[in-house]
Amino acid sequence: MKKIAILGSTGSIGTQTLEVISDNKNIFEVELLSAFSNDNLLIAQAIKYKPKAIIFGDISKEKVIREKLKNENIEIYFGEESLNNFLNCCDPDIVLTALVGKSGLIPTINCINKGINLALANKETLVVAGNLISNLCKEKQVNIYPVDSEHSAIFQCLVGEQKDEIDKIILTASGGPFRNKNLEELKNISKKEALNHPNWDMGEKITIDSSTLMNKGLEVIEAKFLFDVDIEKIKVVVHPQSIIHSMVEFNDGSIKAQLGEPDMKLPIQYALSSGKRLNNKFTHYDFFKNNTLTFEEPCLKTFNNLKLAYDAGKSGGNAPCILNASNEIVVDAFLKEKIKYLDMTKIIEESLNKISYIASPNLDQLIETDIETRKFTLDKINKI
Repeated sequence: MKKIAILGSTGSIGTQTLEVISDNKNIFEVELLSAFSNDNLLIAQAIKYKPKAIIFGDISKEKVIREKLKNENIEIYFGEESLNNFLNCCDPDIVLTALVGKSGLIPTINCINKGINLALANKETLVVAGNLISNLCKEKQVNIYPVDSEHSAIFQCLVGEQKDEIDKIILTASGGPFRNKNLEELKNISKKEALNHPNWDMGEKITIDSSTLMNKGLEVIEAKFLFDVDIEKIKVVVHPQSIIHSMVEFNDGSIKAQLGEPDMKLPIQYALSSGKRLNNKFTHYDFFKNNTLTFEEPCLKTFNNLKLAYDAGKSGGNAPCILNASNEIVVDAFLKEKIKYLDMTKIIEESLNKISYIASPNLDQLIETDIETRKFTLDKINKI
């Protein structure tokens, strides 16, 4: 049995991961579950899957959780420090990181230092500290199996191929709910409209990022580090049907693509199995029912977040960290209806221009950059 630790078990990726585990009880078992705020769901998951341990971020819920799980043989821990040091209470074979934003950075680093392979759904970790993470993985001989559907597709397309034969990596994007809108039409977009993704059922933060194309920008930076390619070789193509999940073009002009229904359980299963094909009951794509696949060029004027991400990725250093920190804060503010839709991009761009650039930051400098950027962004929001 392969023991799985899930960091972020109550979110969209976490709950779908547990569905995959339920469908493969003879292969996978749950070693650890963690969540930050949904205590009722975590309790239900703990009772059903009976992990060795659980970690809950909100310490104020300790009494309630301990009472509800008093008859279960489960170790219970609380707070950020417990999450960062989660390997002190479990011994997984692979760790699926589905935490939101930069919160996954320290747990991921600690995991790599222990030599444990990762199923990575927390792209922000590579965006914030890609060089550091990549070098550490090489040193500790740790494998990262991508969970994002696009990066899983690229990973699959590269099986049996040589890195020096890659001409370009082509990330597909659905275009989100606003792909046919112009800037004028985006001025008064509501939270409800932005959360209405046409193809994917995801958490709020990533759904907003998808609507602004920031999610695709973060994926460009993630791909740079996951596959060790120059950012100039990574292209974005809008593919509204979300059937082709990404492609790789090689130096002879051949293109390999991974296709399938828009279902996150497939890349999750592929990552948990470390790249092995497992039988499942997922819906298979029908070429005759869905016989139209279209492609468009993204509009960088309308979706400037994608350009900002490319620029940050090219600059390297702490620029992607600034991009990510500012984006996390503005998305939260938009979801709380404190700022308008287009304010998000304006504030991120100002953060990139104002926060000091560091060409080769260490971990402490990245943490300092993150703190400084969040403060700067909050100050800007409060002045609107």
